[in-house]
Amino acid sequence: MAQALRPNTVGGLFATDGKSHPIQDTLLVVTLVLGITSFITAQFHFLHLLSSWTGLVGILTGAYGQWISETTRERFGLIVGLGASGVGFFLGMAHGGLFGGF
Repeated sequence: MAQALRPNTVGGLFATDGKSHPIQDTLLVVTLVLGITSFITAQFHFLHLLSSWTGLVGILTGAYGQWISETTRERFGLIVGLGASGVGFFLGMAHGGLFGGF
């Protein structure tokens, strides 16, 4: 009967401690959106401005999100977003950079 005394932590998608984390969840979503955008646009060399800038902003928001994150689920999503942002940023830099030089 020990399992009857354990709290149910499966309720929230992002908060495994049962508390609300609106700032961390917002940073997580922003980092994931920027990372996916940066990664996809990096596949096209003529979109290097978009991929490099979204990658850079995604790296910065992901780093701040990691700093203030409180749960493992937040950290996992932030790492995925940071990875996609990093790949998109570096491919965007290789295709022309932040300011459009070839």
